Amino acid sequence: MIELLKDLIKIKSDTKEGANEALQFCARWLEQRGERVQIHDNNGFLMLTASKGHGDEKLIWNGHVDVVPGHEDQFSPMEELGRLYGRGSADMKAGVAAMMQAFTELDAEKLSREVQLHLVTDEEIGGHNTSEWLVSQGYSGNFVICGEPTGLKVGLQSKGILHMDMVFKGKPAHGSRPWEGINAIERAMKYHMAMAELPFRKESTEYYEQPSVNLAIIKAGERYNMVPEICEMSYDIRFMPGQDPQEITRQMVELGETLDIDFDYKSSSATTPALTTTDENPYIKTLEKSIQSTTGNDAILFGQHGAADTRYYAAVNGGEGAIEFGPTGDDWHGNAEYVEISSVHEYKDILLAHAMT
Repeated sequence: MIELLKDLIKIKSDTKEGANEALQFCARWLEQRGERVQIHDNNGFLMLTASKGHGDEKLIWNGHVDVVPGHEDQFSPMEELGRLYGRGSADMKAGVAAMMQAFTELDAEKLSREVQLHLVTDEEIGGHNTSEWLVSQGYSGNFVICGEPTGLKVGLQSKGILHMDMVFKGKPAHGSRPWEGINAIERAMKYHMAMAELPFRKESTEYYEQPSVNLAIIKAGERYNMVPEICEMSYDIRFMPGQDPQEITRQMVELGETLDIDFDYKSSSATTPALTTTDENPYIKTLEKSIQSTTGNDAILFGQHGAADTRYYAAVNGGEGAIEFGPTGDDWHGNAEYVEISSVHEYKDILLAHAMT
């Protein structure tokens, strides 16, 4: 399995072509071990599905073989002190390798449910061509594990995404006489400072201290000698499960009106919903037992701040039943990305135990 992981790291899958090459490698590897796989193509992005077992329940293992760009030497895996370094070692070729190995070890005759393996090639650029497409074609299940690196902790929830684009309007004037104009940048700054006091910013949940608000883009001003007439600001807001993106939008609009600021806005209306799986989910309960029996440690549940391909699977189940759960590593997307080799073995064993529960 670790040799499989090393072979995957060697494939420079930071482009569509490279990711497709890695996907085809996975297909050959599985076929050589007697597994039947199906390769799908959507807009030139390849994906793989394979199935084992039978029954009314369906368990899905989802992994992506595409990676973010890295230095050339990162595509030469290096093993040191129990760690395997390389681009994609943690995010998430370790999860993929473990899922592939676990899939080959599944005894179809003993399974009381169907287990599907989904390998995809565009998660790092949004997943619209592969995981989202698979779900639209009916490839969904009762419970989905996306093998993102979580340190063998269970990311059972994640924040939703709301994008808010705002255009603050001022009045132009000569830069030497700013009192004759209205500075759009200053208006935007006033708004941004006041926004910290909005009610939605002060809410919390069991897994989150607060929502995330990132002022991502500012465009304003053209010349030193002009009072800027327009200031454009874009917010990336990650709202918590239970928060209503429409209510967040309402609060933001009302703030501008309260401050008597002239502005226009465009809200994305929550293109990505929050994931709302709870610790009472029966699959979470059995996963906790599998983690404890395999590692000897109690499962740790947490909420993810970012989004993964879990969002597409959860969308068909009202936000429930899709989690991030994978091996232990660090510095993914960084220059020293690595995965702890022992955790890859533990992860594979947990997947098997959970599938056979």
